Formats: sequence, structure tokens, C-alpha cells
Amino acid sequence: MMITEHYHVLVWIDHREARVFQFDASEVERTRIRSDHAHQHIHHKANARGSGHAGADKDFLQRVTAALSHAGSILVTGPASAKAELVEHIRQSQPRLAERITGVETLDHPSDGELLALGRSFFKADDRMHPQTHR
Repeated sequence: MMITEHYHVLVWIDHREARVFQFDASEVERTRIRSDHAHQHIHHKANARGSGHAGADKDFLQRVTAALSHAGSILVTGPASAKAELVEHIRQSQPRLAERITGVETLDHPSDGELLALGRSFFKADDRMHPQTHR
């Protein structure tokens, strides 16, 4: 499969997987990146130390970041904390890439079609506000 370099990239991420959509007006390329860590539910006990949440899978976040590296404009979506962990990872490890994050939105578990429709709508409006400049 040939990887293209579309300007707009939407990523939906949770702690198990990331779905990356690279697209323009007529084409879309979808990539799925899975975490190597088994998803475990951690229950917090009363009077116990810590938050009861597992730490972020740094290797997973790095692989997702690499998939976004060529994007001109990025929309990060997903439920709960995974999207914030990705954004923070990008800010710390790739500050210039972080500048290309144009939106972060909370979404539960949409279909691929719903994600693509959201991405096209978001970037149509965003492009009116910020002209595309390839970096």
C-alpha cells in the first residue's frame, strides 16, 4: 500500500487503538494502530494511593505520532483521556507537530463514516479560518 501525504489528518484514539484518516476532497487513506498493551480495567480502592489508572502506553503514542508527522493540519478526537495523553505526548516530543493540531474533540465510538464526515466538515470550516500552508 502506498502512503500518500494528505494535508488534513483526523485521529480518533482510545487506549486500545488509534484510527488515522488522511484525506482531501476526493481521497481518503485509513490506518489503524493498535496498542501492544492488553487493555485492563483497574479498580481504585478506597484509601489506596494513586488514581487507579494505568499509565499511557508511550510506544503506542509514539507510533501514532509518527503516523501524523507529515500532516499540515490535525484534528484529535476520542473518548476520555487518551486524546489528551496523545496531545501532551506530541507537545513534549514533537513541539513543531503540536503547532499543527487545530482541534481536539470528545467523541465516544463513532463509525469510520461518521469520523470522515466530521473531519471533512471540521477542516472545511478550519480552512476558511487558516489557509493551508505546507510545512
